[in-house]
Amino acid sequence: MSSDQDHLKETDTEARFEFKKEENAAFETEKGLTEETVRVISEDKDEPEWMLERRLRALEQFQEMPMPEGWPGAPDLSEVDIEDIVPYIRPDIETRGGAESWEDLPEEIQDTFDKLGIPEAEKNALSGVGAQYESEIVYQNMQERWEEKGVIFCDMDKAVQEHEDLVKDHFMTKCVPPSDNKFAALHGAVWSGGSFVYIPEDTTVEMPVQAYFRMNSEGMGQFEHTLIIAEENSEVHYIEGCSAPKYSAFNLHSGGVEVFVGEDAHVQYSTVQNWSKNTYNLNTKRAICEADGTMEWVSGSMGSKATMLYPSTVLKGPGATDNHITIAMAGEGQDIDTGAKVYHNAPETKSTIESKSIAKDGGRTNYRGLVHIADGAEDSSTSVECDALMFDNDSTSDTMPYMEIQESKVDVAHEATVGKIGDEDVFYLQSRGLDDDDAKQMIVAGFIEPITEELPIEYAVELNRLIELEMEGSLG
Repeated sequence: MSSDQDHLKETDTEARFEFKKEENAAFETEKGLTEETVRVISEDKDEPEWMLERRLRALEQFQEMPMPEGWPGAPDLSEVDIEDIVPYIRPDIETRGGAESWEDLPEEIQDTFDKLGIPEAEKNALSGVGAQYESEIVYQNMQERWEEKGVIFCDMDKAVQEHEDLVKDHFMTKCVPPSDNKFAALHGAVWSGGSFVYIPEDTTVEMPVQAYFRMNSEGMGQFEHTLIIAEENSEVHYIEGCSAPKYSAFNLHSGGVEVFVGEDAHVQYSTVQNWSKNTYNLNTKRAICEADGTMEWVSGSMGSKATMLYPSTVLKGPGATDNHITIAMAGEGQDIDTGAKVYHNAPETKSTIESKSIAKDGGRTNYRGLVHIADGAEDSSTSVECDALMFDNDSTSDTMPYMEIQESKVDVAHEATVGKIGDEDVFYLQSRGLDDDDAKQMIVAGFIEPITEELPIEYAVELNRLIELEMEGSLG
């Protein structure tokens, strides 16, 4: 192990996430959302006319649609006022679209990503890295051997300019249209930054590609867009990390993710999100999976004041498969509402959903899910498993599965368990020399192991450490 790696592993995790840099923007819009704001963002990016038209249509839909309401147990979004949010901040860097070297970035941005460990991870375990700071990608790099095979990994602004036909055909058309929900419409109007990933037919990217999204400024919104296209018989693992320091005012994160999984292709999308407790995390993520394709979602969510996150997959072709594995943790004042949606629209499709949640100090977690099996999707199967762990009597956990089964020749299974950390378990571990805190952390580590074993080792270690800090009340 290199000395840099030793230093990274010894760096205090809380310090790595909670630092905050002095704001230094080259350009930012006024607070609020108007047609002029949307036009200014598009003009600053020098976008083609068709993208501006899509933004303006999304703005109209946003203005017409109500806030999510009437959902049983939905998080309180009354504090979310778009008029108090700055939707676009371009950091002060010379290279639009991302520098090719970390050394080309301003010192304060270099220091941010050094503390988060991103350059070191790139050296040791990744095929490519994109890094977003505020509203823009500030660094983007892909190993040459993948570029030579036709793999594209660039920021979305560059993709709009250089891969226009692909983006125009896929961007918020078939997968996540702005009409999906109010925050998808908001995203379509003011999106900025994010990743574009294209994997050609018969190509396997053996090492993951990673994007990291960092909010630094108080009172801003981050609206990155991720578009992944995996052609027939291709394979890629995309990893996303997100974080923000503590704020006194609320911030909003409303990203959009669209994944197109070709016939017999395999895409894994992993994310570990560690927002501050003043951040509302309201994302829309969806995949469309063709015949014999496989989509995997692996996600860990914590830190935000409220999260509403339900990655969804449309199993479009026969034999398509979808797997969801999620972990959510809520502490004092937090309402983490997560789950999954799967649409079985073809025969012999398969889905599994495994949800783990942890609640402490009066926090609330909720699994909210939908499985739809269409008429004619015979010989399909689905399995939903929800496990909740609570630390005290003040915390709550709910499970709200919804199943629409329109075909009789299918297999459907659902189970849910809710429990507290048992005194007997803690006592047993204490008898083996552990103190109370270490005993509880070991129990939690075992509880979330099905999730961590699906993550690269660096992310698994980080997720465990973040949960330890949440248990100690050190984050947010």
